[in-house]
Amino acid sequence: MAEFIKIYEDKPSEAAIKKVVDVLKNGGLVIYPTDTVYGLGCDITNSRALERLAKLKGIKLEKANFSFVCSGLSHLSDYVKQIDTATFKILKRALPGPYTFILPGNNDLPKEFRKKQTVGIRVPNNNIALQIVEMLGNPIV
Repeated sequence: MAEFIKIYEDKPSEAAIKKVVDVLKNGGLVIYPTDTVYGLGCDITNSRALERLAKLKGIKLEKANFSFVCSGLSHLSDYVKQIDTATFKILKRALPGPYTFILPGNNDLPKEFRKKQTVGIRVPNNNIALQIVEMLGNPIV
């Protein structure tokens, strides 16, 4: 079942964001705005949702190169090997923004991504996307 939820970027409604987060927690897929385009995403911790997303995109999950949409750099160490100071400074200057940084993945990646050497990390400059990820408590892909 599809539902359209209108959310205003300048002042996202907490109730509306919670509806989106509930959909994600229940294994649903969402279309959400970023600072560049609309994204099709799901909860990074939900295997069934990841499979559905890959199927929708017409690719096998093992071959998928999904970006991790994060609410900030504070969770970087959850998914990425330790990076040097110069790289961190570049990330700090550029994010949030319309960039995906390809970084070396660590051993704590969700099981669907453990065979990947690298992961794409995004922190979009969009209040809706950031609030969804923040309320969810983990990235979306």
